[in-house]
Amino acid sequence: MADMICIICPRGCHLHVDEESLAVSGNRCEKGAEYGKTELQNPTRTLTSTVRLEGGALRRCPVRSSVPIPKGKLREAVAALEGVTLTAPVEIGQVAFKNILNCGADVIVTRSIPAEAQN
Repeated sequence: MADMICIICPRGCHLHVDEESLAVSGNRCEKGAEYGKTELQNPTRTLTSTVRLEGGALRRCPVRSSVPIPKGKLREAVAALEGVTLTAPVEIGQVAFKNILNCGADVIVTRSIPAEAQN
């Protein structure tokens, strides 16, 4: 039996997941049941990070994965982002890295940043 706390909503249900049958108890909604099964079989997380930005009002640009990626690949994905440099201006939703680590997730910009004003 695996015990975990559901992070899908603010309730924080204490889940108990049978490792053989994947039966979930302790959840107060269906989302919790699905989370418990997924967390045991293939845990995923949304990647959030920053990448370099040239010519912008800021030097770094916040990004996130469009869909969650396997938890075990987060460090490798962050390392892949170290080589990414965007050029301002950038817009929310712009793809910064297509299909990172072949996980089916694009890394997208989460803040519009204008080009730096030239004097």
